[in-house]
Amino acid sequence: MPHSSKPDLKWIRRISQLLDSKFRIPSTSIRFGLDPIFSIIPGLGDLGTYVVSLMIVYTVRKNGASGELVMKMLINASLDALIGSIPILGTIFDVWYKSNEKNLRLVQEYYEEGKHQGSGKGLLFLVILIVISIIAALIYIAWWAIVELGELIS
Repeated sequence: MPHSSKPDLKWIRRISQLLDSKFRIPSTSIRFGLDPIFSIIPGLGDLGTYVVSLMIVYTVRKNGASGELVMKMLINASLDALIGSIPILGTIFDVWYKSNEKNLRLVQEYYEEGKHQGSGKGLLFLVILIVISIIAALIYIAWWAIVELGELIS
């Protein structure tokens, strides 16, 4: 799909910086934004920053971005939201991963260098395969735990 117009990269850059790297820990090079701060609020914090990330993806898609770019951005945002929702580990991950800045780079590469063209169907297939594998593994683990518990009780 040809891109019809370039989205406001300044807006995306400001939001990305606010969420991922607005602040610096003194005497270090470690930067963080509101994303790890909001993740301290169980459920709501990660949901709120995920919604903002999805607004960025929506803006880019509305401006005619390729399916491949949109899929990569959704994977980044969803991975951040999923792992970011794990207490303590998720907050550390939020400081390190910076999904919105990754997505900003993807958008810049798409509009300025012509990268990330294509439908994204291969990525969608991969994501579906991974999700099905995780669900199958969880079902197996649950089944195994029930069997072991049954043997322990009897």
